[in-house]
Amino acid sequence: MPTITIPIEDFVFVVCALVGGGLLLITVLVDDVLGGVLDALHIGFDIGGVSLMPPLLAFVAMFGVGGIIATQTFDVHGGQAALIGTGFGAVGFGLALTLFRMLRKAEGTRPFSLQDLVGTEAAVSTAIPAGRHGSVYVRAEGQTHEISATSSTEVAAGTIVKVTGVAGTALIVAPASSAAPAAAAAPAPTTSEPSIEPPSEAS
Repeated sequence: MPTITIPIEDFVFVVCALVGGGLLLITVLVDDVLGGVLDALHIGFDIGGVSLMPPLLAFVAMFGVGGIIATQTFDVHGGQAALIGTGFGAVGFGLALTLFRMLRKAEGTRPFSLQDLVGTEAAVSTAIPAGRHGSVYVRAEGQTHEISATSSTEVAAGTIVKVTGVAGTALIVAPASSAAPAAAAAPAPTTSEPSIEPPSEAS
């Protein structure tokens, strides 16, 4: 019974296409889990905010596809087949990088958390009784938001406050520091005029 022999270069190209393509598909479906593993190990790299793993997997997959096309369609082998595979890989790398950049831009920005507001200033919209809750207007992400707030001291509506912490779903605020008091005016220097005594009369 005749045995089927697969040239080593074809085997390499097939493995690259299958492994690279499979891992790239997994990466797309599970949001770059391999890149996340590398980041956790502090060995991750990125290009323009995109993990390097998806473009590399695309390069490997397209290298295999290009090599197979070279050997089976153009009947070229060895270095020429590897060169054609490298060209395909470069195209795959560029396409994957562009695609993932577009996906990252399309993703919504991370919504702000209350912790992000600590240290910012806000305006009291509803008076805050001491130890109880009112509300403040605070600006975040280009918009003004009304958020529940509490303070250890009574704060009247319209007061400018500073966010000092977070308590559950409410902000902890305190009246913003007032401007430093102006330096006390120095007393104007007084000049004493020399007293002129009348001349004594000659005896």
